[in-house]
Amino acid sequence: MCSLRSRGFAMLLFVGLGNPGARYARNRHNIGFMAVDEIARRHNAGPWRRRFQSEVAEAVVGGERLLLMKPQTYMNESGRAVGEAQRFFKVALADIVVFHDELDLAPAKLRIKTGGGIAGHNGLRSISAHVGNDYRRVRLGIGHPGDKALVHSYVLNDFAKAEEPWVEDLTGAVAEFATLLARGEDASFQNKVHLAMDARGWGDVKRPGERAGG
Repeated sequence: MCSLRSRGFAMLLFVGLGNPGARYARNRHNIGFMAVDEIARRHNAGPWRRRFQSEVAEAVVGGERLLLMKPQTYMNESGRAVGEAQRFFKVALADIVVFHDELDLAPAKLRIKTGGGIAGHNGLRSISAHVGNDYRRVRLGIGHPGDKALVHSYVLNDFAKAEEPWVEDLTGAVAEFATLLARGEDASFQNKVHLAMDARGWGDVKRPGERAGG
């Protein structure tokens, strides 16, 4: 398959969303960071370094040159970092992939879409304000606490111990099939992740940590 970026040496941006520092490292809000970390690990990315107000690492995935990004601006200012990298590399919006937590998806679910609403997500709001709205979003389901008043504390608390197995499996599946994502085969990527999670017993998680039939 011919590389989407074979004409020249353009860069894809794979951006994980989260908050910097050990205090937030295992928060539900940081699952985007976790996904990008796993992509870096599995695809032998170069060392993490500071650039574009982010921690960044370079990798080649599916024949595509990637810049993996974890903005260090805190979630609400993620767009400053993404905008800086986008302008430097002259990246098209379709070549920006943002990994983020999604309250409106059940735990262990994944959906991918291009553009659309931000559903109150401050990281997406910031990115859309800085670069435009038509970038690709990998929505990583964390479930909803059931009461809007509880959302803030829910996303800024760590995953429960019972949730850790599906978090590990989901980020692992994202990394395993990242080649499809890099090549622009979004529907195939989403389907492969879905099948992998179903095979691991996470096809019907109704509550954080509850396996199908549990």
